[in-house]
Amino acid sequence: MNRRMNKVMAGYHILMILSAVDFRFNIHEEKIIRAYLVSEFPFHVDIDREMQVISNLRPDEWEPHFLKAMDDFYDDATEEERIHFLNFAVQLAKADNVITKEENKFLNFLFENWEPA
Repeated sequence: MNRRMNKVMAGYHILMILSAVDFRFNIHEEKIIRAYLVSEFPFHVDIDREMQVISNLRPDEWEPHFLKAMDDFYDDATEEERIHFLNFAVQLAKADNVITKEENKFLNFLFENWEPA
């Protein structure tokens, strides 16, 4: 997928991949992703289309796709919006009370690349 994503779509992709990297998805993660989408209203995201894009990714494609979404989000977001989003990402990783090595790796991508200048 080479199309540019707006920040809401990019954020959705980031959260969905973050929820997938440990190969477990639970209702608490889904609630956090829904809360993110509600918080970004009135921006519209075609969830079915975006879910199809994400579900067609192989695990070895998650990291490059995550990094692209991360860059697209960064380009459209203010520092405050990035900090707000990071809260969703951390909540998501902690939703099952365990932050796995894989989740930590992807969270670190966000924190290391989005640190304020």
